[in-house]
Amino acid sequence: MKLYDKALYYEIAFEYVNPKRQADLFERFIDKFSRIKVRRFLDICCGPAVQLRELAKRGYECVGLDMSKGMLDYVNERAGKERVRIETVSADAKHFRIKRPVDFAFIMVGTINYLPKSNRDMLEHLDSVAASLKSGGLYVMENFWVNPPRPERWTGRRDGITVKNYWDFKMKDYLNQLGTQYWTVKVDDNGKRYTLYDINDRKVIMPQEFVTLVRLNGKFEFLGFFEHSSVKRMKIGGKDSDNNFVVLRKR
Repeated sequence: MKLYDKALYYEIAFEYVNPKRQADLFERFIDKFSRIKVRRFLDICCGPAVQLRELAKRGYECVGLDMSKGMLDYVNERAGKERVRIETVSADAKHFRIKRPVDFAFIMVGTINYLPKSNRDMLEHLDSVAASLKSGGLYVMENFWVNPPRPERWTGRRDGITVKNYWDFKMKDYLNQLGTQYWTVKVDDNGKRYTLYDINDRKVIMPQEFVTLVRLNGKFEFLGFFEHSSVKRMKIGGKDSDNNFVVLRKR
């Protein structure tokens, strides 16, 4: 059973996320870098869409895109309970179009690292975002890998539910920069216990390789790597470098 098929447990796994602070930071990025007024947001690979739900509470138009029907059903359920409106779109993040373009797009919790299995995949993803984003609008990515991946352990808790996470990544083809993510999740849901798995192959795209791909794509300006909690450009170095935001602006 995959964790991503269990939206509530996935949300609890990332219970440490503070959507209000992240929405505040988006508004600071907008004030500093956007060339257009922002009314409409797109959350790519939205999952439970905690940031998008916060933005909807602030009166923005919100679109959540994901391939998982279970996740989108959960978003709609939570949005109903929170009395906000979110438009949901079922689509692959590498190849998608939305009905009306947005003013700001974002992708969270390092998901940008799991999209490509090749440089072509990344270029096609940038094409899809560009087609859905107005000129002058921002595309913001959270936690692009700067350092070599290392094992991680963390726990989320809510309402008697404990979600223990064991994550690792192993390179298997250095020539083509390919590796496999292994994510094992132990759930204790008020005494009911489950083990969930998420195993995925992906291409490791290095930071300057990504900058080159953005330039090759030609549809965005690369504005930089930024500290995770501010609009200050990041100084590369140390394990905290993976806690970052990358900001692009649509040409």
